[in-house]
Amino acid sequence: MSTIKLSPLKKLEIILEGAHREFATALLERAGVTGYTIVGNLSGKGSHGFREGHLMFNEDDALIMIIAAVREELVAPLFEGFQPFFETHSGVIFVSDIQVRRPVKFGA
Repeated sequence: MSTIKLSPLKKLEIILEGAHREFATALLERAGVTGYTIVGNLSGKGSHGFREGHLMFNEDDALIMIIAAVREELVAPLFEGFQPFFETHSGVIFVSDIQVRRPVKFGA
């Protein structure tokens, strides 16, 4: 039986207001991130109180999460790029260790 080879990457989960989606995705693309997933209409509670998803007429006010798998060496530059943004806007970035089967799909 052959063993499955997995490659380590970092998963970024970036949560911010939908109005800033283009800023975030442009920053990811400039850093060389080759793909990401966007989940919209998030609900949750943080330091700014409860935020309701599924806003009927204004998707820009709803929270989104951008999920990206990146090489470890991209994490620090991406954090530097997002630092000024998060000094004036609400949001958060979670980082976790993951393993992927086809690293070529993630620029690795």
